[in-house]
Amino acid sequence: MDKIRVWIVEDDPDWLRGLVAYLNKETDIEVVWTANRTDAVREALAGSGDAGPARADVVLMDIMLDGKPDGVLLAEEAAAMTGARIVMLTSMEEKELIFRSFQAGAIDYQIKSDFESLPSAIRSAYASRSPINAAVADRMREEFRRLKQLEREFEAKKVGDLITPSELQLLDLIDQGYTQPQIADKLVVSLRTVKNHVNHILKKLNLPGSREAADKVKEMGLFQRGNDNDSTK
Repeated sequence: MDKIRVWIVEDDPDWLRGLVAYLNKETDIEVVWTANRTDAVREALAGSGDAGPARADVVLMDIMLDGKPDGVLLAEEAAAMTGARIVMLTSMEEKELIFRSFQAGAIDYQIKSDFESLPSAIRSAYASRSPINAAVADRMREEFRRLKQLEREFEAKKVGDLITPSELQLLDLIDQGYTQPQIADKLVVSLRTVKNHVNHILKKLNLPGSREAADKVKEMGLFQRGNDNDSTK
């Protein structure tokens, strides 16, 4: 039976020796190469030296190397250059770095103190069925919600900068169900003026109709209404 070839990148020499000995006891796992420095990993990835290391199926990558989160960038490079499955190792619940590791291409992470779970994590990674750790899943959901909110706020600001206060008032009335003639009477302007305003708005927002424009602005929360539904009173 072919063994799963594992690289370990870890800057603690004692923990590295112990982990190698522990994993090599598994009948289907073999640690084929280790490194404790960032430059050594990059040399291996570039194929430098007289004899490069054996190809890896799974890479155990310490997030923190020499006090810096170099493992995050190395994870991206290793995933891109070797096609190996990356499992991040961390001695702390550093959610931001863990999330960045997943963005870089890692498919799982393990807390070092839970080393007994590493063999099964390696097998799952090799079989491409690694479940996302619950803590990571929560952090990723939080981050995606944050990014989505930032995206909505950016889009709302962009639209808000395009629409003048008078155009916003007009859209507010459209949202409340007023027809264009009713809006003209309410604002004491000509129907032609209302139509011109609507056309300008549609061009700015690249939308086909005033109803769609009103819905878009409402969805973005740009209508500033008080307790009275009629914002013009």
